[in-house]
Amino acid sequence: MTTLQVLSVLFATAALFGMLSRSWLRLPVTIGTMLLTVIVSMVLASARSFAPGLHAWASDFALHIDFQSIILHGMLPLLLFAGAFLLDIEQLAREKLAVSILAIAGTVASTFAVAALMFLGSGFQLSWLQCLVFGALISPTDPIAVLEMLRRAGVSKAVRAQLAGESLFNDGIGAVLFLGMLQLAEGGHSTPLHLALTLILKSGGAVLLAIVAAWVVSTLMRRVEAYQVDILFTIALALGGYVLADLLHLSGPLEAVVAGIALRIFNRRQASHRVAHEQIDRFWEVIDEIQNSVLFVLLGLETLVIPIDWTNLRNGVSAIVSVNLVRFVAVAGILLLVRAVRRDHMSSVFVLTWGGLRGGLSIALALSVPEALGRSWMLSATYLVVVFSILLQGASMNWLLHRLQHRQLPA
Repeated sequence: MTTLQVLSVLFATAALFGMLSRSWLRLPVTIGTMLLTVIVSMVLASARSFAPGLHAWASDFALHIDFQSIILHGMLPLLLFAGAFLLDIEQLAREKLAVSILAIAGTVASTFAVAALMFLGSGFQLSWLQCLVFGALISPTDPIAVLEMLRRAGVSKAVRAQLAGESLFNDGIGAVLFLGMLQLAEGGHSTPLHLALTLILKSGGAVLLAIVAAWVVSTLMRRVEAYQVDILFTIALALGGYVLADLLHLSGPLEAVVAGIALRIFNRRQASHRVAHEQIDRFWEVIDEIQNSVLFVLLGLETLVIPIDWTNLRNGVSAIVSVNLVRFVAVAGILLLVRAVRRDHMSSVFVLTWGGLRGGLSIALALSVPEALGRSWMLSATYLVVVFSILLQGASMNWLLHRLQHRQLPA
């Protein structure tokens, strides 16, 4: 099957299921698209007995998709850059304390806490190092599916900035942690000090690279008055910066996030007629929406290739409970700390906990785990966590928020 054939099926599926999501299911396009893709994939997976030809075609189609490469080295740079570039910079600046602690301390704490619960929940059958690797890959959160509903439900800009900012930054932190834990599990001689220094160097280097690259691109954009060229420069920054960070062994996801924010800040200092702000914003909004739809089709198609048995199902249920329990405790503890420093700080433990969804990055990282380190159970558990978080947490967020607001009205 050619690349063009695969892409044509993905885009056609995304368009059809997106239409059904809005007109029939009344769900956000991302969530409805994934729900329908999962249902169709489950039907195709069970079609071996009554439609073997259809089942064979679907399995062959799914096996031809390199999920890890498409997500990590294709869609992720553009998704992260778009999400960061379109952030409310002023609101993010006001929430920098909460976002920083949630993204750094929250991700690190979640890694070790999830690992401990998975280790205990398995009855010590899983190795501690495997659990650490799983804790690192499942800790980064993904705001894509829930942000639209938060805006519709009237959640404050402050909470939205906290959730979106944390999710964007912890992707980079989580990826570095994952690589460190993976190296340790593969027999490396890393010490806690070495892991901490690696995290600082890779993250710091990515931030510095992103700021320099964004300044150069912003300077070049100022020299020409053509929105097509401005857009090409932003694409070059989104992709080129990520590639350069990879070549320098820095955190590519963190570089993409910081580059998007830095370019936004640098461009705002330019006169409106020198940079095509509206055209650039609209372009990245469209790119973000299209990629999200295709990404959720890809996540749904993973149902055809994920190995699910009773052992993996048990590990998946344990992972769902562990991830959400740790998320609640970590968010509550961090918000208490932030409020001790800033008495007037406003937030929501419920929204940050239930809205901390897992997505494509976690699955892509799980796919990169060697088979000898437990790739099968990690991939299955990760996929079940992602499906639970997007289809249940994401789909129920709007209803739960309205229920909570309704109960608070009489008081």
